[in-house]
Amino acid sequence: MTKILIADDHLIIRQGLRLILETEEGFDLVGEASDGAEALRLCADLHPDVALMDLRMPGMDGLTAIEKLRAAQPEIAVVILTTFNEDDLMFRGLQAGARGYLLKDTDRSTLFNTIRAAARGETLLKPEIMARVLSRMNAPQTESRTSINLTDRELEVLVSVARGERSKEIASHLGISERTVKAHLANIYSKLGVDSRAAAIAVAAQLGLLRSQ
Repeated sequence: MTKILIADDHLIIRQGLRLILETEEGFDLVGEASDGAEALRLCADLHPDVALMDLRMPGMDGLTAIEKLRAAQPEIAVVILTTFNEDDLMFRGLQAGARGYLLKDTDRSTLFNTIRAAARGETLLKPEIMARVLSRMNAPQTESRTSINLTDRELEVLVSVARGERSKEIASHLGISERTVKAHLANIYSKLGVDSRAAAIAVAAQLGLLRSQ
């Protein structure tokens, strides 16, 4: 069972998500929070596998909660589920460590698939979200791409990740082992100062590392 916690300040949203999740086998909704601070407390007590996190909540907002959760319990995967279709919020959330970004009008299948991917430690971004991430490569850069010293192989792995490929697929087309892919990913995360695929893609796009790839 995948244990899930919902953090949203609107009761009707939490109730609706509960009804949706209860229809799908393999999901166990273990807790509901109305703000970021409560979400952190419940995560510490309940240890969910995945937290569905709204971004704009009273008191402690979702972005702050994601940052604190990644520091305290990095094993908990966070999926942003919000009504706000804003690029800045999306990038800040992904860079904070979220493994997915969904709008609240998403369909059930996408919601379920994103939760399952997050629970497996993977990142699943909808094509339109990925397109917005990649378009960010044209945004003003705060750091030059030359200051991030990725090897050619690491860059190949990073580009494959940005295309949505899983480790097994990357290993296959690059002719290396899956363990080697994971080692390259660890090096990429260290050099970019991130700890998830989504954050790596967001940072790489901002730094122009995916430009012309």
